[in-house]
Amino acid sequence: MRIGVIGTGRIGTVHANTLSRHREAGSLILTDADPARAQALAHRLGETAAPGVDEIFTWGVDAVVITTATSAHAELIGRAARSGLPVFCEKPIALDLPGTLQALAEVEAAGTILQMGFQRRFDAGYAGAREAVRSGRLGRLHTVRALTSDEAPPAAAWLPLSGGLFRDTLIHDFDVLRWVTGREVVDVYATGSDAGPAMFREADDVDTGAAVLTLDDGTLATATATRLNGAGYDVRMELAGELDQIVVGLDDRTPIASTEPTGPPAADKPWTGFLERFGPAYEAELCAFVELVLGERPNPCDGREALQALRIAEACELSRRAHRPVALAEIPGRARTATETG
Repeated sequence: MRIGVIGTGRIGTVHANTLSRHREAGSLILTDADPARAQALAHRLGETAAPGVDEIFTWGVDAVVITTATSAHAELIGRAARSGLPVFCEKPIALDLPGTLQALAEVEAAGTILQMGFQRRFDAGYAGAREAVRSGRLGRLHTVRALTSDEAPPAAAWLPLSGGLFRDTLIHDFDVLRWVTGREVVDVYATGSDAGPAMFREADDVDTGAAVLTLDDGTLATATATRLNGAGYDVRMELAGELDQIVVGLDDRTPIASTEPTGPPAADKPWTGFLERFGPAYEAELCAFVELVLGERPNPCDGREALQALRIAEACELSRRAHRPVALAEIPGRARTATETG
């Protein structure tokens, strides 16, 4: 199998390393907007560098992995679909609903594969939570609390391109909320604060956000995020039911300290970022893509799943700006229930 990797930045390098080691991925062709970066990575891995995207399609590949800037995702997904190629793409498909729906239409018209990169679905902790909920261990689930906290903010120049905190960061929490619970979000109320560094106000974004979400069975969920968590990178999900309560992301590296006299000590080596925290999950999702292309497993996260997470993020952004509750029914895009995907 020959795989084209478009984009060799941080996550592209991680994925190229994984694929280069995979026994079923015979060779890679790497390209990047910075040709020298692609060439250096190809040399390090013993793979081939291409001077541009066109060569990925004309030199002949069996599948494509897209890890470029988000602004290029939809066009590249469409091009791969028209070429009949299966695609793995980092989230999101696009930063808006029209672009997302257009790319999905091309994939569906071509009948090709699109797997989206929501890596938390491959994390052992979230998988354990899903099993606990689905098995009935918790009884009736009544409360879910999710959070994502970055240790340090991204570069100021990147913020206007990110889509904002709800679309860029909390979209992961929205996706995994559906995946773990098997339920759909029916309405949201969201707010945000830009009281931190001025670059967030200048980008018309917030550095901290919070949302209350109601699921279709009455379960209440909260999701919060911040770019300014100096203690470290913190991603957790607490799930409380009538019979039991569990937490994802609580271990000896969780950057939180207890004020109780007998509480656990602060982490000696807190998580510093998503690549470190979710390293095994990133590897697992690419291995799943190879298996999907080979016909050995179903799609673990197709484009319609990504659409539903984006619709929740869109509802939250509308709620934040309009200062009102927003029903998901207000947001365009055909709904697909989480239970339909198992």
